[in-house]
Amino acid sequence: MWQTLSLRTRLNLLVAAVLLIGLAANIARLVLEAGPRVQAEDQSVIRLAGEFAQVLLSGLDDDGVDEADLRVVRAFEGLKRLRHIKVYREGGKPRTEPPAEKVTGSEVGRQAPAWFVALVKPEPTTMRIPLTSHGNDLGSLVIGSEPSDEISEIWDGIVTQLIVGACIALVLFLITAAVVNRALRPLNSLAGAMTRVEAGDYATRVAPAGPPELAAICRRLNHLVEVLGSAMEDRRQLAGRLVSLQDTERKEVASELHDEFGPYLFALRAHVSSLEAAIGGEGADAKVLLRQCRAMTEQLGALQQVNRQILERLRPVGLADLGLGEALNRLIGMWRQAHPGVSVDLSVSLPSLGALDETTELTIYRVVQEALTNVFRHAGASSVGVSIAPLNSDAGQPTIRVEVRDNGSGLPTDYKSGLGTIGMRERVAALGGSVSMNSTPEGLVIEALVPARLAI
Repeated sequence: MWQTLSLRTRLNLLVAAVLLIGLAANIARLVLEAGPRVQAEDQSVIRLAGEFAQVLLSGLDDDGVDEADLRVVRAFEGLKRLRHIKVYREGGKPRTEPPAEKVTGSEVGRQAPAWFVALVKPEPTTMRIPLTSHGNDLGSLVIGSEPSDEISEIWDGIVTQLIVGACIALVLFLITAAVVNRALRPLNSLAGAMTRVEAGDYATRVAPAGPPELAAICRRLNHLVEVLGSAMEDRRQLAGRLVSLQDTERKEVASELHDEFGPYLFALRAHVSSLEAAIGGEGADAKVLLRQCRAMTEQLGALQQVNRQILERLRPVGLADLGLGEALNRLIGMWRQAHPGVSVDLSVSLPSLGALDETTELTIYRVVQEALTNVFRHAGASSVGVSIAPLNSDAGQPTIRVEVRDNGSGLPTDYKSGLGTIGMRERVAALGGSVSMNSTPEGLVIEALVPARLAI
């Protein structure tokens, strides 16, 4: 049940329990101290009454019988005025009987319950003072303790302490509950803000309030929502760019199929028609047939070359079968054939990492492919260096550093990232890496840090 209670209720209950325990401990202390107090009071009163009686009865032997009786009567009347004692005379004249037991509790205070009286009532204390005058026995003056009034006063004090303590505890509880409620009020705002954020409202903000700890939580939540909103916006833009890239890639593939395959297919169709006409006619010339077949073979070779280029763009053919190093060698060999005047050097050093997974290898391949495409299209460079090696890291996931450096013209001042560069950045970012482009007077340096995920 305790686990189902709110923090506010738990704190209020704990405060109430502490106050009640403190009040109960104070009342218990008063009850336990009541007995010794009554005992001490009885002994003190009896001793005081005895000394007072001795003073009143001093010189009793010097008086006559009548004067002695009169002195005893005066002493008796004087002692009766004292509180917490009972006085009577045994023997002699006038003789009085022991007074009846007083009812516990008087007009002075509240009625003490029987259990309290039984708990604190001490053993009765009695003092006898013999009365003699010139050898005549005048009886005895008996002084006994009467703790009823003292018990009533102590009980009255306990009840008063209980009432006052309860009122003070109630006031303290209300003040503490108000302070706790005010201090925890920001939790309601935090809960509401989290609900709105969960529903997709990333403009939600919480005003920092309450104790410093809760105010700090509010500020951190605002920062978290801001970062989350930015991430969701980046995700939306990324999804839009992904769709745009896919559409652009489809258009380029469709354009290449139309521009490259179309003429070759048309030429093949024309050669087939000519070949059919030559075969169906009389006196078919073998040279003509051979020439038509050779032309068709050339057209088919060109189609195969175009097909390989398109497939290479869509998916590197040798990457899965030959590995990353051989696939990059084939890619660079293709660029060397197309641009024999440009020196392209490749350095791949990944023996310490082991086999990389397919996504990591494809990402590294695409980075190099896009970087080389930009170099040969825009840089006007005569030398290009490609370096792939692990980045020194003391701990954490290993990282591969991919660097493409050229001695070209660098980036223009009005440079804007194209779809290829954006795609390269997003591929690396999807693995948790980063891409930087640094244009210097010596050329352009493209550096990609790709987290290395190993093949399972």
